[in-house]
Amino acid sequence: MEHKSASSNFIRTIVQEDLQSGKVKQIVTRFPPEPNGYLHIGHAKAICLNFELADEFNGKTNLRFDDTNPLKEDKEYVDAIKEDVKWLGFEWDGLYFASDYFEEMYNRAVLLIKKGKAYVCDLSAEEIRATRGTLTEPGQESPYRNRSVEENLDLFERMRRGEFKDGEKVLRAKIDMASPNINLRDPVLYRISHTPHHHTGTKWCIYPMYDFAHPLEDAIEGVTHSLCTLEFEDHRPLYDWVVRECEMEHQPQQYEFARLNMTNTVMSKRYLKQLVDEKVVDGWDDPRMPTISGLRRRGYTPESIRTFAREIGVSRSNSVVDARMLEHFLREDLKLKAPRTMAVLRPLKVVIVNYPEGQTEMLDAEINPENPEMGIRQIPFSREIYIEQDDFMENPPSKYFRLFPGNEVRLKHAYFIKCVDVIKDEDGRVVELHCTYDPETKSGSGFTGRKVKGTIHWVEARSAVPAEFRLYDSLFLDEQDAADQSLLDRLNPNSLEIVHGFVEPNMRQAKPQDKFQFFRHGYFNVDPKYTTDDHLVFNRIVPLKSSFDIKKQS
Repeated sequence: MEHKSASSNFIRTIVQEDLQSGKVKQIVTRFPPEPNGYLHIGHAKAICLNFELADEFNGKTNLRFDDTNPLKEDKEYVDAIKEDVKWLGFEWDGLYFASDYFEEMYNRAVLLIKKGKAYVCDLSAEEIRATRGTLTEPGQESPYRNRSVEENLDLFERMRRGEFKDGEKVLRAKIDMASPNINLRDPVLYRISHTPHHHTGTKWCIYPMYDFAHPLEDAIEGVTHSLCTLEFEDHRPLYDWVVRECEMEHQPQQYEFARLNMTNTVMSKRYLKQLVDEKVVDGWDDPRMPTISGLRRRGYTPESIRTFAREIGVSRSNSVVDARMLEHFLREDLKLKAPRTMAVLRPLKVVIVNYPEGQTEMLDAEINPENPEMGIRQIPFSREIYIEQDDFMENPPSKYFRLFPGNEVRLKHAYFIKCVDVIKDEDGRVVELHCTYDPETKSGSGFTGRKVKGTIHWVEARSAVPAEFRLYDSLFLDEQDAADQSLLDRLNPNSLEIVHGFVEPNMRQAKPQDKFQFFRHGYFNVDPKYTTDDHLVFNRIVPLKSSFDIKKQS
């Protein structure tokens, strides 16, 4: 599918200059997730950047799984990532796995050993950390640093054959233990892990580290612009060292941009996995999660996410984006697409005592007033209806314009009604209202006899379809990570409220992922997880209004 041109940014400028100068003949980007969790909204920014850049300049984008750590990876995550990328509207040119290159990576590591640029080290992970040094002090050389090439080749081959236990030996690059860049202080290139791999099974028991594998993958695939977030900026000298010393024919270039940070949003996969594992949420696709699958289930559209990613831009400065900005683009996308309908979330029965018993009439209403081409829907109206409990008060404050004893309001698309009696149960709770209606005030009749200040929504009682409504709020209470609080301490106890009410009878045919605007309540999505043929469940995506001002963000 076609995608709108990305707004100007420094990476786009670099790409243009590289193409115009002839440095690059065709742009090749890649989206390289590790399959150790589900993708989140931060990944969506990276997906849009890589794919839209390549699309704009007639290039290619690969989807590549950086699957070099079998302890944390799973095929479930591979399948979910593919689904998310496709759902966002992108098609990859090549589908690759880092594990496809394990043999070549091994051979390149052997080359480093032969050149005297790598050695097998017996220090433990803790000992390596302890001897790495600090920002002001150089590291200490490993006592195994000067092993002969022959000994290193033999030990590395025996590592591959499985002769050593996990953690017993590693392969390290031989660079500079006094380098001001700690990443160049003889980093580990390979470690031993006798763990079956989701893609290669038990073929390998040694696995390359990310900083060794990633530049080789980019070089093998002919990636021209390797885009990553700013935390990898200090790793770039090592990236270039690996490409150069492994004598790769193609030399990719790494460029860094600021990652996406959003208010009230945690995007660490480790923390998100904790929420799933401890059943704080009902899965990676819980609508409160910032995962792409969670946003999809809640009801966000791929168009709104792509527009959001485009509008927040790409820069080298870290900042925090207001989460309401994403909601803004969802509203903008749905306002012309979503059918309007009425839903009563907390019902209160109303009997219109002067309406003919046994009579039902059909009222006309536009499916979407902002998009007349969507046509007209018909709504049944009869003597008994449901309204919202919040739309009635027995003793209202001043400037309360909805229903109360003796007051008259308009029923949306229908008539004026006046409350004449209040029915209560033995505990004094209001359980039913008796009202009268004025047949002269039918909506669309041109009636001008008098005005009312309140308009409320409703559903006809006999034909109304029972439904469950899930109302979401932020999963976390505060906007920033609090150093003195654990993740679970920051949870919002009111992040989900479930209520039961009714929708119009035409909603009986609603299917999972159908989206609607409920009058006064907001935009809702039919939940694909819990909806059944006889049980409708709606997720509120966003309320109708927000205090967010997109103009102030420009």
